[in-house]
Amino acid sequence: MTQKIDGVIEAARYKNGQLMVVRAYERRGATFSDRVLLERKTLLERLQKGQQYLTGSREELRASTFKLGKPVLIVKLADRELLATRENATHDELEEVPNF
Repeated sequence: MTQKIDGVIEAARYKNGQLMVVRAYERRGATFSDRVLLERKTLLERLQKGQQYLTGSREELRASTFKLGKPVLIVKLADRELLATRENATHDELEEVPNF
């Protein structure tokens, strides 16, 4: 991982098409935390502050090694802010991230 990554999102929970909570690993210095749950509001605030979250999954028995996916973006649509992995999203959508 050559780019600075603040967190890796491995699973998400939606309600009525809106992201409610994600299960993620967060950077703690040179390593990553255990799994943490982040509510939508918290994730949105962190992304607005410039932190970078990617989708992905932890490689089994490899500590802070991840299979990385796409970056999580804030997509502005009219008066709403969406959390998605593609620029032309019309609703919250983290591609290739399983539900939990």
